[in-house]
Amino acid sequence: METMAHPYQHLTPDLVLDAVEACGYAVNGRLFPLNSYENRVYQVGIEDQKPLIAKFYRPGRWSRPQLEEEHGFVAELESAEIPAVGALPMPGGGYLADYGGFTLALYPQRGGQAPDITLPDTLFRIGQWLGRIHQVGARRDFQHRPTIDPVRVIDEGQRYVLDAGFVPDDLVAAYRSLIPDLLDAIRACQERAGEVTIQRLHGDCHMGNILMREERLLFVDFDDARQGPAIQDIWLMLSGDAEEQRWQLGELIEGYEQFNQFNPAECHLIEPLRTMRLINQAAWLAWRWDDPTFPMHFPWFGQARFWSDHILMLREQLASLQQPPVRPPGP
Repeated sequence: METMAHPYQHLTPDLVLDAVEACGYAVNGRLFPLNSYENRVYQVGIEDQKPLIAKFYRPGRWSRPQLEEEHGFVAELESAEIPAVGALPMPGGGYLADYGGFTLALYPQRGGQAPDITLPDTLFRIGQWLGRIHQVGARRDFQHRPTIDPVRVIDEGQRYVLDAGFVPDDLVAAYRSLIPDLLDAIRACQERAGEVTIQRLHGDCHMGNILMREERLLFVDFDDARQGPAIQDIWLMLSGDAEEQRWQLGELIEGYEQFNQFNPAECHLIEPLRTMRLINQAAWLAWRWDDPTFPMHFPWFGQARFWSDHILMLREQLASLQQPPVRPPGP
């Protein structure tokens, strides 16, 4: 039986260059693929100008209105003089173009390095900017982008990996029996958090999506922007043991509260969000397994060792859900 080609197999170098040229730029033929799996991203050389970054969205992931909301949000941030890297306007208006069956956006090239979070001032400054980002995010809601819901995401993810047969037979029972306990613990954490404000967020604000260039911070890649609690844009920057995370959270929140009020009850949501990310990352690999680049770059995903380690991490996560949450130091 003939295997149907994945859409990205039609995204040839010539198509990429032609698409950028159709947006009004004179390409010089230089093309360099950048590290991206969910979408396809390229550095494209432009005659007598700096290179541009061309992002070709994965077909079927986001609807057109959802993509427009992402770019509208980033444009709002830029208008508020927040250092978010937004797309360039297209000749026909808006920030999106269609070419060869793909939707694309073009960005200015912005270099930089990951911030050094061992420095208290760095975390404080990141917190300040997050406070500003959330100020803008609270002005209105997304109408088309989803709201973060750990229970729904975990339930959908675990059903898919089980139904599609990714979990080895001898580990299915262990995996299946663990999920209800995780969901019960997450609901208990949500009850302890109580009513929290839901607003527009970056959605995937880890250190890989923050650049520092000449002491200036830049927030990039709003592809996962959605509605959710403020803590979603904060907890991904926490690392190390509980004491280290407590110190990091304190620096972030101190900066954040220069511009926005932080609800400390949201700390109860850190471990539910972490659990959601662990399960969703495994489900994401399963959902994308028909894309040839995934088996090539993640060969360990189909191995029993991955799933035994994954189940162990989830058991450890269950214990974390039942512990008091990480909180910033008190006054």
